[in-house]
This record gives sequence, C-alpha cells and structure tokens, in this order.
Amino acid sequence: MAQAKDTVKKKFKMSNVQRLMLGFAVIILTGALLLCLPAASRDGRSTPFINSLFTATSATCVTGLITYDTYVHWTRFGQIVILLLIQTGGLGFMSFAAAAAMIAGKKIGLAQREMMQESVNGEQVGGIVKLFVMVLKGTFLCEGIGAALLSVRFIPEYGVGEGIFFSVFHSVSAFCNAGFDLMGSRMEGSSLMLFRSDVYFNIVIMLLIVTGGLGFYVWKDVIENRHHIHKYRLHSKLVLTTTAILIFVPAVLFFVFEREHAFADCTPGESVLAAFFQSVTLRTAGFCTSDQSLLSDPSALLSSVMMLTGGSPGSTAGGIKTTTVAVLVLSVVSMIANQKSITVFNRRLDEDLTRRVLAIIFIYLFFALGSVMLICAIDGTPLRETTFEVFSAAGTAGLTMGLTPTLSAAARCILIFLMYFGRIGGLSMAMFFAKPYEATSVSAPLEKIQVG
Repeated sequence: MAQAKDTVKKKFKMSNVQRLMLGFAVIILTGALLLCLPAASRDGRSTPFINSLFTATSATCVTGLITYDTYVHWTRFGQIVILLLIQTGGLGFMSFAAAAAMIAGKKIGLAQREMMQESVNGEQVGGIVKLFVMVLKGTFLCEGIGAALLSVRFIPEYGVGEGIFFSVFHSVSAFCNAGFDLMGSRMEGSSLMLFRSDVYFNIVIMLLIVTGGLGFYVWKDVIENRHHIHKYRLHSKLVLTTTAILIFVPAVLFFVFEREHAFADCTPGESVLAAFFQSVTLRTAGFCTSDQSLLSDPSALLSSVMMLTGGSPGSTAGGIKTTTVAVLVLSVVSMIANQKSITVFNRRLDEDLTRRVLAIIFIYLFFALGSVMLICAIDGTPLRETTFEVFSAAGTAGLTMGLTPTLSAAARCILIFLMYFGRIGGLSMAMFFAKPYEATSVSAPLEKIQVG
C-alpha cells in the first residue's frame, strides 16, 4: 500500500516549470474572478468572464491588449486589480513569495530557491535570494523614480490624489512592459498619442521601458561594474549591444517609412521622437504615440517581427528574447565565415545553444502562424491586422490595430493562450509536456542528408 502511494506521488510530482505555469494560471484566474465583480466595472454590472479573463491574462502576462478601455470601463478597484496583476506578472509571483517568506523570517529552502532560479532563467541556485532582493529593491526604486518624474505632468492636470495614482500606474505599466494606460480619461483608446510631442514624457516612459526590458542579470552587472564594461559578463554585453541595435536601426527605418503615413502630420522633430518611441515600445511595452492602423506595410511587418523578438531574458518583457535572435544571427554569420564555432566578444558560445535557439524560434513561429490561420478562418479578419495582433500577443507586446475588441470569443481564447504562452516562454511550454530525460549509452547510426 505504501509502495503504491509512493508510486502515485512520484507519478504526479510536478517539475519547477510546471509549478511556475500553474502559479501564473492561478494568478490569472484569481484576477479574472475579481474583475468579474460588479464593483470592478463602472456600470455596476458583472463583466463577462471571457473579457475579464482576457484582461487578467493581458495584465499578468504584461501584454497590454484590451477588450475595454482601462479607464472608461474599470472602476478604481478594477484598475488597482489590474495594477497588482501587472506588478506580479512583471516581477514573477516567486518574487513576492520570496519577499513574504523573508518578511515572516522563514528560511527559504532548496526547492524554493530552485523555483526562483527557474523563474528568472538563472544559471545557478547560489546567490539567487540575494539577486531577488536586488530585483525587488531595484524595481520599486525605478518605479518610484518614474512615478515622481511622471507626476510633474499628471498632478497639475488631475490633482494630487488622482495625479499620484496615474503616475504610479503608468510608471509600473511602463517598467513592467505592460502597456496598460488610463488615457481614456482624455480620449478613449488613445494610449499615449496625446503626448506625441511631449519630449519629457516620452523620454521618461522610454527609459522605464528599456530599463525593465534589459533583465535582472544585466542590472546586476551594471550595478557591480558600472562603467567598467570590459568586466561585464558576455550575457550583459550581448543584451546591451543587441538592444541598442534593435532600437536605433528600426527607429531610422520607421522615420523613413512613415513620413507620408503614420507621421504625416508630424514636424521633423516629432517624427524623430515618434520613430524612437515606436522602436522602443516594440520591446513588448505596448504603449503607442502613433496610430498603429496607419502604419505602412513595411513598418507593420517590421513591427510584427520586433514585437515577436521582445525583451531580454530574466526581464519583465516577453517574446523570443534579444539574445535568442542575436545567437541566431551570429550562427548565420559563423556559417558564412566558415567558422567552426560561434565567437563574440572574444568568447566562444556553447554549440548546443544553436539547437536551443532554433527550437525556441520554431515553437514561437508555429504557434503564431497557426493562430493567424485559425483567427482568419474563424472570424474572416484581414491578414495584415490579424498577423499584427497575433504577433503582439505572442510577444506580449500589446500594440494593436484595433482588431482585438471586435474578435469573437473563440478568437479571444486563442489570443489568451498566446499571451500566456508568450509570458511563460516557448521552451518552457514545450518542457511542460516533455518526458524526463533518460540517459542512454546507445546511439542511432549516423547518416548524412542534403539540406539547403
């Protein structure tokens, strides 16, 4: 009998990845139930569950796609629920679990440390608690500074109480790369378009987005080594370099492509600002200062690719991740140069990394392109807008061409899955269903095939 119980227990033992996925699912469901309450909506009626679930998923997975304008539909209670979901999703629920344990004076065991390591893609368990403390302090410090800077704009317009809440909400939303806003108070569905020419406001939001999207390990490197860049780990160098390229190159292209489209009514200075904001927000932030439906086809395609790329590992952002794309490009360059190994910054990368990168990209493209086909088949939506919306969900970007509120319940369920998938990560999702690794000394015979 005891042996049978042990067998059942062993059979249903969950991996750390499965626990994390279940944890996010529980938080999403809890948020959805709270948003269903009549107290959460301005009309005093219960919001349909599918729309509450969509909003809770979008907030927890720091995406930003919405079925209702956040200010117009949700009461202050509903907005606070969304804010808490954004903060929990951005940092990961393990951050708050660890903080609660430390405040209560409880010792964090090995199992909890392994969970914490998994939640931030850590390389080792050692020092993970110290990293989490730094992450919590750094996050609240950055969000606090951001809120203080934004209050310069919000308090004069909304008063002290309302202005402080607006400042905190947008600072947390920007830093966590969530893209939720309360600008429906001015114009419904406008996002940050009314601030397009405000240089100060744009710079504050962009700095919050970039800082949140760099990743916790990059913060650690910057804090410890400061301006001594040669001491940075390879990961940090690759993240900073790739992020800079993915901001400046697309910004130049947007400036060129959108002069007669989305930026047609802008001055040259406003066009530069709008181009940089568009490029930065594609790090999965979800805010916009330009109408995305007015984007030219080249910019819409570029935006879709950048949204799917996302932020960096161990950050508040989702998507394929900057380092994944960097390794793919380096692999191609290495092959063209006929090099035996991938070398960057005088360091050689693990050969198994390329296989991992290809798996991640294939999984993302498989689900994203499959979802585009399904939504087009179910709702008969245009391919351009559907692709933009789907890639936005899969990359947890949150930018929209206005298609999401018009989708059917079935199509919204597909986007809900994509947002959840994008926050958890493609490889983690695949590992959820993978069977445990079994070492074997037997290898199949080697035979070559022709490719290319």
